[in-house]
Amino acid sequence: MPHSATTEELFFHRTGLDGDRVEKIVGKALAGCDDGELFLEYRQSESLSLDDGRIKSASFDTAQGFGLRAVLDEATGYAHASDLNEAALLRAGEAVRAGQGDHAGSMAVGPAGTNQSLYTDLNPLPLVPFEAKVALLEEINAYARAKDPRVQQVMASLVGSWQAVRIVRADGGHASDIRPMVRLNVAVMMADKGRMESGSYGTGGRVPYDGLLDPATWRGAVDEAVRQALVNLDSVPAPAGDMTVVLGPGWPGVLLHEAIGHGLEGDFNRKGTSAFSGRIGQRVAAPGVTVVDDGTLPDRRGSISIDDEGTRSGRTVLIEDGILKGYLFDRLNARLMKASPTGNGRRQSYAHQPLPRMTNTFMLAGDKDPAEILASVKNGLYAVNFGGGQVDITNGKFVFSATEAYLIENGKVGPAVKGATLIGNGPDALTRVSMIGTDLELDAGVGTCGKDGQGVAVGVGQPTLRLDGLTVGGTAV
Repeated sequence: MPHSATTEELFFHRTGLDGDRVEKIVGKALAGCDDGELFLEYRQSESLSLDDGRIKSASFDTAQGFGLRAVLDEATGYAHASDLNEAALLRAGEAVRAGQGDHAGSMAVGPAGTNQSLYTDLNPLPLVPFEAKVALLEEINAYARAKDPRVQQVMASLVGSWQAVRIVRADGGHASDIRPMVRLNVAVMMADKGRMESGSYGTGGRVPYDGLLDPATWRGAVDEAVRQALVNLDSVPAPAGDMTVVLGPGWPGVLLHEAIGHGLEGDFNRKGTSAFSGRIGQRVAAPGVTVVDDGTLPDRRGSISIDDEGTRSGRTVLIEDGILKGYLFDRLNARLMKASPTGNGRRQSYAHQPLPRMTNTFMLAGDKDPAEILASVKNGLYAVNFGGGQVDITNGKFVFSATEAYLIENGKVGPAVKGATLIGNGPDALTRVSMIGTDLELDAGVGTCGKDGQGVAVGVGQPTLRLDGLTVGGTAV
């Protein structure tokens, strides 16, 4: 498919669907409903990976399909298919109408139109030859191995996708978006004196491959992966106990995303299952803590020109100076809570229903120099990078593993530690923020968020933070 293809060409000219007939089918299927839409999707995706000095896998996939949703009160009827033809649409219409009964709703007003465009519509996949992508991965392998003789294994991958969506409502309203995405991942294993440790780095966004092919970008990714592995080779077992914790800028915002962000999504709050339910206007964080969700940042991995219901993406202030200001809404939960959609109705694909989801979620900068924050801590933990974690939305309890952390000794960064985990409660942790740095950073473009079996691209970020009295789980004996 040409990289300049429009949604009109993809979903109508190419498939033979008639736009007027589609609108009539959708209108009939959703008659008497409170909300709903037809979601059309066409996607191309590719992945190349290198391991042990050679290309281990290379794949290319094309997928297309539609999802038809009918919403009545809180109930939803949903039918989807990979066939883009009128017969499949008619069957889907019958299926979603079957569960409506005799109740008649009042169709909600559709999203306002927008010409907002936050990224190029060029398809990145065909713009760079396959051979050039293979050559890049081989260069990464050679560069990493030449960088340090202790490098034992190099793993690298390139992933790209191009998604076109079109949303058709019962009133004939429609919205379209074309979304590119690329990502580069590098991981190394290093051995020294009988010890093996790893390091990794990834970067990407809603951009073409050009930036990833730049030697400054991919060499920087390798350098960072090797640096992390070297840090881990020299690490000592992490101590345990309650201590002052300093979080580094950027990717550590994943803790904010998981422990706090999910609890601010509309469905959990409508159902009263979030630790933040019913607390609008109350203090939920220390003074100075302001958290926003912003899907309008150009080229960012978590950004979307429109969400998957057709609502324009926006910037939502969730917490302002420690006070809870709002939640993230899709159309269904906004309607039931008598609020306005915030442009956060997102779905993994046409086979999934939209849910309230984050885009780019981050804490705004404060007024403290990061060096001043570190110097203020006599003894504590400096956590720079995180791996996996778990959180309970109902109470905010979390456990997160730090993949790069250091002891703070007399206000200075001390030895690296391995096996540190942060244990706490999201709402409680926000009240323990005592210093906020000036160095707000966003992650490098690697985040994917899971919820109800769906994964969507997201961004996270924060400045350097000092938290007092956080529980650290360690491995030191």
